[in-house]
Amino acid sequence: MSPHTIVNYGRDLQLLEVHCQARHLDDWDALDAAQVRMFVASLHQRGLSGRSIARTLSAVRSFYRYLLREGLARRNPAAGVTAPKAPKRLPQTLTTDQAARLVDFKSNTDLEMRDRALLELLYSSGLRLSELVGLDVNDVDLADETVRVTGKGNKTRIVPVGRHAREAIQAWTKPRAALVPAGETALFVSKQGRRLGARAVQNVLKTWAQRRGLEVPVHPHMLRHSFASHLLESSGDLRAVQELLGH
Repeated sequence: MSPHTIVNYGRDLQLLEVHCQARHLDDWDALDAAQVRMFVASLHQRGLSGRSIARTLSAVRSFYRYLLREGLARRNPAAGVTAPKAPKRLPQTLTTDQAARLVDFKSNTDLEMRDRALLELLYSSGLRLSELVGLDVNDVDLADETVRVTGKGNKTRIVPVGRHAREAIQAWTKPRAALVPAGETALFVSKQGRRLGARAVQNVLKTWAQRRGLEVPVHPHMLRHSFASHLLESSGDLRAVQELLGH
């Protein structure tokens, strides 16, 4: 283990030692699951986060595995004890103004046309990064205003495509045809005509966020959450938003 981990585990076990001394538990076998839960409760009352308590419990469990190996304890009292759940952080989203600023720019080159189509589609349809890079030309039906995506578990769903995204994809069609070799089916390709990878898409978002003067680092998942948040604000239909996201 790293020196940092060892120091932290040492501190965690000192906390346990103080707890045992205060309750006159003078043998490691005297500590049972109820006492460990009391120990966890005392840490929680002191303001430790769920993440910190989980690490402390991990230290205690590891320590008791050592004691069991050495024959100094007959059971691991922390084995079934869990820490309080850490509160989930809400995903960061763009404001509607920031999202509009990111996707609404004049594209002067072939790759800028590609980038605008890519950004518009991500925001318009709430796609996952893996879903976007896996798209083929035939997955987009501009006449039907939909895109067919393959999500987690190889599940396919049909998602609406907004007007601005359709226009941007239509504009990208001609330069894309000039770039790709025969047989390439990918919707979004590099200047060498090969399917764009996940890292390349991430770089596209990062570059345009900087060029458009956004104050926050933008990544594909942020656009997906922004799509969901803005759609929920306007429609109030949580179930429909979940279905569009593939949940």
